[in-house]
Amino acid sequence: MAGRLPLIGVSTYLEAGARWGVWELEAALLPAGYPRLVQRAGGLAAMLPPDAPEHAAAAVARLDGLVIAGGPDVDPVRYGAERDPRTGPPARARDAWELALIEAALAARVPLLGICRGMQLLNVALGGTLVQHIDGHAEVVGVFGHHPVKPVPGTRYAGAVPEESSVPTYHHQSVDRLGTGLIPSAHAADGTVEAVELPSAAGWVLAVQWHPEMGDDLRVMRALVEAAS
Repeated sequence: MAGRLPLIGVSTYLEAGARWGVWELEAALLPAGYPRLVQRAGGLAAMLPPDAPEHAAAAVARLDGLVIAGGPDVDPVRYGAERDPRTGPPARARDAWELALIEAALAARVPLLGICRGMQLLNVALGGTLVQHIDGHAEVVGVFGHHPVKPVPGTRYAGAVPEESSVPTYHHQSVDRLGTGLIPSAHAADGTVEAVELPSAAGWVLAVQWHPEMGDDLRVMRALVEAAS
């Protein structure tokens, strides 16, 4: 991409006990697939570790685009549900930070891409709810699977990826009631909503349930980078 490269912020984990060299310390972590995908799609990647939610608008104001990355289950209290025994432990600081980032990006019309947890959190941010456990989308613990997703014609996602395609997947939760304004833009064969978006009048907002950073298809990230340019 010629000229100025758009700056794409990517939210991160904040984890205790990370190890490298002789060190074992708390660390801001992001699987390398995320920044590499941004870079391969023509952007510059910036990590956004959990911070005070009141700083989210200032962070977003410095970005050309935002990615809410995959990660732990969203705390069910965020959508008024009781915790299912199969739901993972809460990551309250990350929930608060990323919800604030989403709110800031929507308010400022900064292009926004949600990935896996990021799709679920976008749905929750807009008043939607989640199914806390589904089968068949994370069949082997710690191993990404693949399954086909089919785009909904006429959507932003279908404009980027018009054909049915196989995607890297690893999730055990999914969207249930859609948040205000969101429309489904791809489905799995079992009917699971695999992508959602806001109509173009709301700015560039797309989220996918799978993990494009674990594959070779650049089209979703490239669409974000182009919108951020």
